[in-house]
Amino acid sequence: MSPEAVLLKPKLSPTEHGARLFFLACAVVALGQMFLIMLFLFKESLGLFTSGTSLKEFFFSVNWYPTYDSPEFGSLALVVGSLTVTFFSTVLAAPIGLSLAVFLACLAGRTTREWVKPAVEMMAGIPSVVLGFVGLVVVAPLMQDILDIPTGLNVLNASVILALMAVPSIASLGEDALSAVPGEIQDASYALGATKWETIWRITVPAAMSGLSTAVILGLGRALGETLVVLMVAGGAAQIPHSIFDSVRPLTATLAAEMGETAIDSPHYHALFALGTILFLLTLAFNLLAYWLGRYWRRR
Repeated sequence: MSPEAVLLKPKLSPTEHGARLFFLACAVVALGQMFLIMLFLFKESLGLFTSGTSLKEFFFSVNWYPTYDSPEFGSLALVVGSLTVTFFSTVLAAPIGLSLAVFLACLAGRTTREWVKPAVEMMAGIPSVVLGFVGLVVVAPLMQDILDIPTGLNVLNASVILALMAVPSIASLGEDALSAVPGEIQDASYALGATKWETIWRITVPAAMSGLSTAVILGLGRALGETLVVLMVAGGAAQIPHSIFDSVRPLTATLAAEMGETAIDSPHYHALFALGTILFLLTLAFNLLAYWLGRYWRRR
């Protein structure tokens, strides 16, 4: 080994070496747990297809009737319900959360930021059952009266409540990303004659786009995995929605409502694990999308 390599790679002390091994062991344990969860989900899901349900029926049928004499386990309506609620909640939450992040990082004064940011982060700690109760008791009747619709338990209600849950996460992560932009870049923009708004939209926001896109995707993932809110306010109808005023039954609501009363090793039991596998793969896809977007914007 050359002297330069020795200088670049200092020898670790016993304490540092032990800490390195400890964190490596933690990483291996975490990966092992993830692998075991995946293995368990896939193993329990296979029981559905060995009991007579075909892949085509499960993925492309809209009929979810697990308690009929001839049960049907079609997941398409449940998947579409989950994606629809997640999409509209993101459409509502992303602009509000990112605007709040820009305000906190670039426009608010020190005193305002010290009060507003903790308040926003405290909103993220509100239990989902409380928000679901508000959506059930307050938002649903109000929506039904104002919009003159048959029921207030629908896609719009669930999307609004999920957006309230996602906004604090998006705003907090987005503010951290914007605050991490080096001040020298913004000072250079001001020195070239740019206004404050031009600096924000053409310099600061593009420089933080990696963190901002990750914040939106993680907020979207939280909306996809939420259970109690959609169970309480989405309506519980296993159908493909044709408007935002239709009731739906997302994957998480189906799992929460039916798993506790299902016989172990029955086709219904294995069908619910198959739904869990779909939810796991969707969440994994959103996390991979966040990772890819982060790398893409960092390269830009």
